[in-house]
Amino acid sequence: MNYNLLKDVVGLVQEFEEAKLDNEDYSNDVDGFKKWMKRDLENYELNWEGKEAGRSPESVINTLIVHMNRYAKSYSKSAIYGSDFSTQEDFIYLINLKAFGSMSKMELIKKNIQDKPSGMKIIDRLIQSNWVEQKDSTVDKRSKVITITQNGLLTLEQQMDKIRQATQIVTADLNDKEKMQLISLLQKLDNFHRPLYDKNSDPSKFLNIAYSAYLEAN
Repeated sequence: MNYNLLKDVVGLVQEFEEAKLDNEDYSNDVDGFKKWMKRDLENYELNWEGKEAGRSPESVINTLIVHMNRYAKSYSKSAIYGSDFSTQEDFIYLINLKAFGSMSKMELIKKNIQDKPSGMKIIDRLIQSNWVEQKDSTVDKRSKVITITQNGLLTLEQQMDKIRQATQIVTADLNDKEKMQLISLLQKLDNFHRPLYDKNSDPSKFLNIAYSAYLEAN
């Protein structure tokens, strides 16, 4: 028997009993103990650089997201080193076409959260490399439908082992539960930002529109 673990559990029960005296919200049973444990974890105080000087949680989150993006780009750059790909966007566009099938140019660009000029340059590069082909849309004659070619599939497959490694290393040493928690939080953020991004292309108004939506949500 792990007596150290038993002692720790007994110690937690003692803390729970003391906390219950000051707070009637906790019932005197297992459910009350679990509620106390959950609230204890929720109230856990994190520390970060600049906190004592007034640096906000929002500032830290923004910085860490920027850092993660740069780390991911560095791994992707290493994954395609020596290949025919010029940028990570090249293979990301191909992966989306392979996974979701043919789509219009603008659908492909929006799926990758990019502005039209940058997206068009990437698509033109893929066409010139014979990795995708374009055809007139049967729905809208003004638009072109993009499809990944066999050459594109082959080129992508040749690099997929390293691309998968780059994808896996970004989540580092997170366990499965932590990955699910992170996915949940990132999906929540994406659900807020994506509709705003898709509807607003005017940079001069975008921040004000987004901030108004933020105030309404809070």
